[in-house]
Amino acid sequence: MAALSPYALGATLYMPATRADLLELVFRTKLPELRSLVVCLEDAVADRYVDTALRNLRVLLSAIDVRGGRPADGPLLFVRPRDSQMAAVLNDWPLMAHVDGFVVPKLTLSNLGAWEQAVTNPELFLMPTLETSDVFNPGAMVELGLALKANLNQRIIALRIGGNDLMGCLGLRRNTATTLYSTPMSYVIPMLAGVMGSQGFALTAPVFEQLATPLLLKKELELDIAHGLVGKTAIHPSQINIIQDTLRVSFDDLSSAKLIVSDQAPAVFKHNDVMCEPAEHFKWATGILARAQWHGVRHAQVENEQAPARLIEGT
Repeated sequence: MAALSPYALGATLYMPATRADLLELVFRTKLPELRSLVVCLEDAVADRYVDTALRNLRVLLSAIDVRGGRPADGPLLFVRPRDSQMAAVLNDWPLMAHVDGFVVPKLTLSNLGAWEQAVTNPELFLMPTLETSDVFNPGAMVELGLALKANLNQRIIALRIGGNDLMGCLGLRRNTATTLYSTPMSYVIPMLAGVMGSQGFALTAPVFEQLATPLLLKKELELDIAHGLVGKTAIHPSQINIIQDTLRVSFDDLSSAKLIVSDQAPAVFKHNDVMCEPAEHFKWATGILARAQWHGVRHAQVENEQAPARLIEGT
């Protein structure tokens, strides 16, 4: 099983499994900029349409099969089952060979065993979603992280933070003028970044449901990145480029990262008036290089890249 970088996810677009245009997204005739797609059989599908959604998913995967598989340059493809029972059925579909993995909804320590028994196909990656009331308990998250590492560590690309569900646990909804970081999520996101991040898990950022405020989305993304989150859920195509452009790294960060990981780096050095210590900053630097590999350098900095890059190589 080849590893998948969590930075490859970029903006992860959720689409109901009832949609008729899923094949166009997979083969990039629509939204060619899309990096990852989740075909949702859970919250995005009403109970009465579940059978229709499952049939549509089978039609999609059969069409991919007829074409000889997904294109190499197409988006990563995930399925979000309704529950572990549905996942167990999908796990045994031969057509799931055309899917990268499952997004696991509402994962808790109490239902982890059921999911482990359901998803036995070792070729399917997992992205568990943290979106239940026990997420507010750091001790519960420590236990969940340890349990995930015990049996599923190599199959988990990232943990997804379900911001809307977590707000719903508190009877709250984000207003149109603030980011999630002006809500109780200002406690939850840093806590998860610390508890789960310190155990080696990558985390992705919650959805931003306000479609009329792209500048506020960008502000929230900058806070997501400051907390070490590696991607963000998108619920509308208009959000894809905003998310992926914001995930680009600054040239200053890229140049610092290259110096920090260099075999010739001294124990402590100054770069752009900032002190760098490879022993402490090495993990940050490898993250920056991975982000740059998948998302590139911010457009405003590209024109200045040549001269500083020569300085780095000669250092």
